[in-house]
Order: sequence, then C-alpha cells, then structure tokens
Amino acid sequence: MEGQEETQQPHLQLANKLFLLSQPDVQDIEKVRLKEEVFASVKADDMAPLYETLVSESVLEMDQSVLDAMRAKIQDEVKKLDEKIADAEENLGESEVREAHLAKSLFFIRIGDKEKALEQLKVTESKTVAVGQKMDLVFYTLQLGFFYMDFDLISKSIEKAKNLFEEGGDWERKNRLKVYEGLYCMSTRNFKKAADLFLDSISTFTTYEIFPYDIFIFYTVLTSIISLDRVSLKQKVVDAPEILTVIGKIPYLSEFLNSLYDCQYKSFFAAFAGLTEQIKLDRYLHPHFRYYMREIRTVVYSQFLESYKSVTIEAMAKAFGVTVDFIDVELSRFIAAGKLHCKIDKVSGVLETNRPDAKNSLYQATIKQGDFLLNRIQKLSRVIDL
Repeated sequence: MEGQEETQQPHLQLANKLFLLSQPDVQDIEKVRLKEEVFASVKADDMAPLYETLVSESVLEMDQSVLDAMRAKIQDEVKKLDEKIADAEENLGESEVREAHLAKSLFFIRIGDKEKALEQLKVTESKTVAVGQKMDLVFYTLQLGFFYMDFDLISKSIEKAKNLFEEGGDWERKNRLKVYEGLYCMSTRNFKKAADLFLDSISTFTTYEIFPYDIFIFYTVLTSIISLDRVSLKQKVVDAPEILTVIGKIPYLSEFLNSLYDCQYKSFFAAFAGLTEQIKLDRYLHPHFRYYMREIRTVVYSQFLESYKSVTIEAMAKAFGVTVDFIDVELSRFIAAGKLHCKIDKVSGVLETNRPDAKNSLYQATIKQGDFLLNRIQKLSRVIDL
C-alpha cells in the first residue's frame, strides 16, 4: 500500500486501547496509563470528532481549549488541501489530482471523521484508473471498518475488492485481502473459513498494518484448533515452519497446541487457563469468548473419548487434572447440547461412547429420501392418469 510501513496502523492501536478501557478485567492503574495514551494520540492527530464522542461516553474529560485548537487546525488543513486540489486540477495532470484527493482522504481518516473519509475516498476512487490503486483505497476503507467494527462496511468492501480482482490485480494485494477477510470471518464467528484464509496467507503475510505477525499466528492457531481434524492440524499447523519460528514468543500457545495434539490433557488445561485472559482481552475474539471456550472443550473431550468405547469418569478426571464432579457436570452439559456422543452411567461411574455411524446414517437418509421420491412419483402418476 502507498507509503505503508511494516507497523500496525496507529488508529487500530488506538482502537485496541479504547477497547481495553471498556473492559472490567483491566486493572485501574493500567486504565490510567491507557487513558493518557489515548488522549495523547487523539491530541497528536487532531481527532476532534472522536474526542467529542469519547467525552460524551465519559471515556475522556472535556478540555474545551484542546477541542478548539484541534478544530482550528482541521479547518486550516482542509483549506490547504482544497487549495492543492484546485491547483492540481488547474495546472497539473490526472495523477497529481488523484494524489491531492488521496491526501484529503487520508487526512479525514487520520482525524477520525468516518463519514467525510468515506465520502472523500469515493471521490478519490472516481479519479483512479489503476486496479492496484483502487484496491489500496479499499484497504483504507477496510481499516476504517475495523476501527469502528462496522461489519456491514467491511463485508461490502471485501466484495468490492473481489470484484476488482476480476479486472486484474497483483498477488501481493490478493494475499493481503485474504488476511482482511480472515479477520472479518473470525470477528463474525466463522472460524472455519478464517482458519483456511489465515493458513493460505502464512507464507505470504505482509498485512502488518492491521496486526503484527505474532498476533496473526495467534489467530491462525486458535481458529485452526477448532476447525481442522488431527491430520490437517499436524500438517498445516503443528509442523508448519512459519508457525514454529514464532509460536514460542506467545505465552502458553505452544503448550496449548502441542499438548492437545500429543494428548497431554493435564498440560492442555493448564495452558488453556493461561490463554483465556489473552483471548478475553482481544478486541476481535472477546465477543466470542464463551463460544470459543465451549468449542475448544468439545474438541478436547471428543478427542479423548475417541480412543475408548467406555472409560471411567475417574480416569478421565485424572487425565485432565480436574475433579470427578467437574468432569461430570461438564460432560452432562455437552451431552445434553448434542456436542458429545456418549452417555454417563452414574451408578458405575462409567462413560460409554455411542459414536454415530456415518455410513448407517447416510443409508437411512437415502432410504427416507427414496421413499419420499416414490410417494411423489405415485402422486404425479395419478394426476397424469386423470
């Protein structure tokens, strides 16, 4: 992207700090530091529209002199940008006109004026011919979407980007779009598609503007664990050299992945407990925290029970390093929800698995559909006979 360096976009860093300020699990002393950093960022980038919103939400305190100074700077800058656009239209070529309009778009993005930024990006697009440059404008729009968590804007922008790629476009931008789409899928609880998109992008990752590479690996591992079967997990994640080089830098993640694959369930639960705070305080994963916790437990319990036709509850509790009562309550919930295919014999303290037979269920479904089809044919033949 034009002028893009290998650092996270400052506005997305700011969005993460604002998210942490809203979380009750973040310590008060940490919130004081975050509030100071947020105010410094808002002031440095003259983000008057965002400042007013944060004051109305009681995130920041109102300082009228600061707000007036920001408004004055914005007014001066808009005047200069309009003069540059007018000069380019009168005296320079089409590319200079586009650059002047792009500068105004980036200015509105910088100050956090969403509506004006989107409006100016449309104007800039109308002055843009090259598919690659149009794609860059879509990436700017996507960043705005992720700042405001506007999933409607993100979804439409991704579709627009895909349509642009039908006209052409380079592989580097196509690969970057996969990461944006993967983040959108993960944020909307489509973990399977997110895992596929992230895994496709591991070796070509250049999307540093939305998150660093270690965070990308963190998301890739978390989404893959609940989406892939054991064989695919081994090939694409456990043994992936790109993941192996980074996974050790992320607390508990290596133990979380490897203990699950190696069936070391006690170690898995210990690592799992260590990761919960990180997942809970992640801006994109937080809304799905409880869902993810349930899904990962379903995966690990299913994997354990896969090896047995029957097993004592005590043996399972020992394997996981928890109490018999805990396992009893846990499994009861998952069995009732249809997540685990087993039954508990409370009297003898035994779990009996009753895995569904895929071939048998397919046979039954075929018979049922066949009967339905024969009935329809008979009814049709009566109508034809008449």
